[in-house]
Amino acid sequence: MPEAFFARRPANTPGLALFLNAGDPPLDVLADLVAMLDEAGVDCLELAVPFPGSVTDGLTVRQSANRALANGVDLDATLDFIAKTSTRRLKIALLVDWSHSLKRRSLSTVADEVAAAGVDGLLVHGLPPRLKAEYHLATDAAALPIVTTCYHRKSPPEVLAEAAAKATAYIYLVAHYGRSGSAPAAGYADLAGTVARLRETATAPIAVGFGVRTRRDVEAIHGVGADAVIVGSAGVAVVESALTRGRDVVADFHDFVRSLHPHHPLHTGRTR
Repeated sequence: MPEAFFARRPANTPGLALFLNAGDPPLDVLADLVAMLDEAGVDCLELAVPFPGSVTDGLTVRQSANRALANGVDLDATLDFIAKTSTRRLKIALLVDWSHSLKRRSLSTVADEVAAAGVDGLLVHGLPPRLKAEYHLATDAAALPIVTTCYHRKSPPEVLAEAAAKATAYIYLVAHYGRSGSAPAAGYADLAGTVARLRETATAPIAVGFGVRTRRDVEAIHGVGADAVIVGSAGVAVVESALTRGRDVVADFHDFVRSLHPHHPLHTGRTR
């Protein structure tokens, strides 16, 4: 069912996925943040294994990755962290860069390890086309749901069709071709056609991201028929600001999420 990955959302509201780099904030603080999101009823944390020099990310996310790398976080540390959160209802989608984290590993072994850690969905960044078939075989064998990506306006029909056919966690529809944090100049209204084309054949939910910063953005994306929104750079900036100013990261992040999605059953308090 298209709603399965975002099943915690209240009726007639979009699901919510939040992006962070594992290790930014540090893993002990991130554990409290995950607990808060889980208690609050948030649907998904898109958690990246940090990697340097991403050409698809803006400065905010690149600096976050650098802080996480300086904290010594890698794929093994991230999987160990996720495994310790096994009692959560919050889903975790793991984003891994092929060149930095997977290039020297067997895809079959990686899929098994990721599934065993309790990851709910896998998105591999920069996977070489020659490895696609092997990747799908490995994730199918591990019963590991996957996230596929495509771009509004830029992806040709065959890429949209493949994203719809292969997604088993959710489809990440990138609203704007550019670096993370940038938003479409004309807003989100004209994504409706792309969402409708994906909907014709997709069995997984459709989540839209890039440039989502405000409640108005969330409402606009819901209005074009998407199942969920993905918030990245804006949330990462909240973490950076809290760390820089010596504030409570979890409390500030809670307030940020509440400002985005007032109809989610977010508690007025916070979890420690």
